[in-house]
Formats: sequence, C-alpha cells, structure tokens
Amino acid sequence: MRAVGRFGSVLRAGEEYAVGLTEADAVRRVAMVSVHTSPLDQPGTGDAGGLNVYVLELSRRLAEAGIEVDIFTRATSSRTDPVVEAGDGITVRNIHAGPFEGLGKGELPGQLCTFAREVLRAEAGLPLGHYDLVHSHYWLSGQVGALARDRWGVPLVHTMHTMAKVKNGAVASGDLPEPAARIIGEEQVVEAADMLVASTDLEAEQLVGLYDADPGRVEVVHPGVDLNVFRPRDTHAAREHLSLPLDAHVVLFAGRLQPLKGPDVLLRAVADLLEHEPGLRSRLVVPIVGGPSGTGLDHPEALADLAAELAISDVVRFVPPVPPAELAVWDAAASLVAVPSYNESFGLVAAEAQAAGTPVVAAAVGGLTTVVADGVSGLLLDTHEPRAWAHAIGRVLLDDGLRATLSAGANSRSRAFSWEDTAERTLDVYGRARAALRELV
Repeated sequence: MRAVGRFGSVLRAGEEYAVGLTEADAVRRVAMVSVHTSPLDQPGTGDAGGLNVYVLELSRRLAEAGIEVDIFTRATSSRTDPVVEAGDGITVRNIHAGPFEGLGKGELPGQLCTFAREVLRAEAGLPLGHYDLVHSHYWLSGQVGALARDRWGVPLVHTMHTMAKVKNGAVASGDLPEPAARIIGEEQVVEAADMLVASTDLEAEQLVGLYDADPGRVEVVHPGVDLNVFRPRDTHAAREHLSLPLDAHVVLFAGRLQPLKGPDVLLRAVADLLEHEPGLRSRLVVPIVGGPSGTGLDHPEALADLAAELAISDVVRFVPPVPPAELAVWDAAASLVAVPSYNESFGLVAAEAQAAGTPVVAAAVGGLTTVVADGVSGLLLDTHEPRAWAHAIGRVLLDDGLRATLSAGANSRSRAFSWEDTAERTLDVYGRARAALRELV
C-alpha cells in the first residue's frame, strides 16, 4: 500500500510519513468546510476574498498530491448545481441552507444547524469512513466542522483566517465591531479543533494569547501565491492591455471595498499627495479594483462620493472585480500596490503584487508585517494618517532608484510563498492531527 507523504512524493508501507508520523496517519480524503463563501465565487466582492483563493488553491495542490477533496459551501443561487467538479479530485458540494440571496454573513449563524444537517446527510450516502479529516475555514465553518468531527470520528483542523478579538482591537472608521456571539463561537472552535493552522507567527501568538489555544496544537503555515499566474511581465505590455498611459504613475488598490480594507485612506492620501505635488496629476492613475463588501454594502457609492469630495475623480478609476489572471496584469502594470488595511491575517494582495515584481506600500498590521519586508520589497506604515501615506507613496513614485530596488526585492520576497509549500506543510499538520486523535482513542 502506498501513502502520500510530503508534497509531490509517496511513501511505501513502513516508511515514515512526514516527521515522526506513520502511514496510519496519512490522509486520502478531506472534507473542506467553507460555509459563508464559495471557492467558485469571484474574489473581490461580497464575502469573497482571500479565503476563497486559499481554499481553492490549497485544494488544487492537495489534489495534485493524490488527495480527494470535497468542499462543502452554502448555495447562493438556485442555478448552481448541487455538486460541481472544480478540477480533478476536487468536488464542490453546494448546500441549501437559508435563502439563496439577501442573507448577510451576520445572519448565517441561524442557518448552521441546517447546513450541518445537510453535510452529515451527504456523508451518510458515502461509504463508511469516507473522510479522513475535516478542515474548516472561518469560525462559522468551525462550528460545523466540530460537529462532523465528533460524528465521523475524524480530526478537525481549523484555519481562522480572521479573528474577532483582533479585528475589534483596530476598528476602522465607519465600521462596526464584531459581535460577542462571534467571539464565543471562535472560542468554542479553538477548544474543539485538534490542530489550528495560523498564517503567521503573529496569528499563532494571538491564538494562544487571546484565545488560550494550546501552543502544541497551533502550527504556522503561510498561504501561498500562484507563481505561474502572478509573475513579472513587461510593464508597457500590461498597460497597453489595460488601456493605461505608458508613462503613468499607477497606484493600485485591489480588494473588497469595505472600511476594514482602508480604501478611503488611499483616496485621502492621493488628495494630499496632489496638493503637495500638483505636477503629478497629469500622470497619476489610481485604479480601485474590487466591489462592495461587508459594511461597504450599506453605501456602495461612498468611495466615488469621497473621490468627488476630494476633487480627485479625474485620477481615480473604479474597476469591477477581475479573475486572478487579469489581476496579475493589473499588478504588473502598477507602479506600486497600496494595502492600507486595518487588519490582515496574511495579506494575499500584497504577496501577489510582490510576485509580479511590484513594490507594496502597506499598513504594518497583522500578516502584512510577514509578507512585506520593510525597505526591501515595500514600505510599511504604522499609521493610517493620510499625510504619512501620501509621503510614502510619493517616495516610491518619484524616486526611480528606490522603486527599482523595491521591485527587485519584491520579486525575491515572493519566492518565500508558494501554494506547493503551503500544501506540503498542511499535509504535515493533517498527519499530526490524525496521530493526536489516535492517541485519544
């Protein structure tokens, strides 16, 4: 019998699986749970974002390693088939739980019982012991995953992605704090999980310090970047493709348009920059690529109104969300990518920009301090004050030498993050979770 070992390899019976693990700990079938957002949705709008990319890209690499992955997610359209093949070895199971449309993330806890029931029903139609492990994403999924763990007798691995206690420590202007119910739910998931996957060392520390997680059950696994899609390419060709002026200063924002992501910080910084460097106006282009999300849905025109109020509508372009291949062209066309978020568990937008060889100006929060090497691949700011952001953006735009240095550093830094490495390390976590559960039985 052969078992999957480290990524891209197999083991024969009797050999070690990863480090200190045996073939009995090998995983062949995984139930991924992503309740509130489907990996098939377009990132950049609604609740679709980095979590979608994470689940789909990880599943693809696991499938390449010979592991079958079923992704359970909530159906949001009557036109969606109950079962969708998302690639070789990857099946998306769209669960009917609540109305297809008009249900916000804050209302989803009321649908968890229905969702969990349908997940258990789907598994009941499969051979006994079909799944070797449950991997849940975000606290809503963790609640379902904990139930499946106990019912199926398999380990639960959980990835938080974001945490309420961390988000509430830096609430953006115009945003709302996370409710107590979410905090309680997260605490329950942390207690129930056999292993917790943190995206960075900082997140691991937060799990232990804020949620009293057992350090022995927390493992750091960096998310990755598809380096075949996000890669350096000719800037002029990218700009021609996007109908951008070849000599423009392009300051790109990509992501969901909500206060948490700080797009308003960038617009105010651009206004300040033009006030002090009016000569830039004729060449400055600020694409905002993404759609309203979260509390941003309450006022979808708020950013356009702010741009008009700041008298910068002439340099700002609002672009609907685009697929990864197109976003990679935007990254390559940009002079820099701005990531003024108030919280990021990792910072996938920054990592993808760096893979394209584009410098990043980012807030020194959460995972961005891991992704961006300050002064090497970009600039990190410990403030959201527009004047400071204007100064940093101006430095990169107006200093060709600095921009070239950061571009080279960005390209080099991107090699630290790949989905292949993420999958390999995740497989190790799966093996540890199975070994730990066997010891309890």
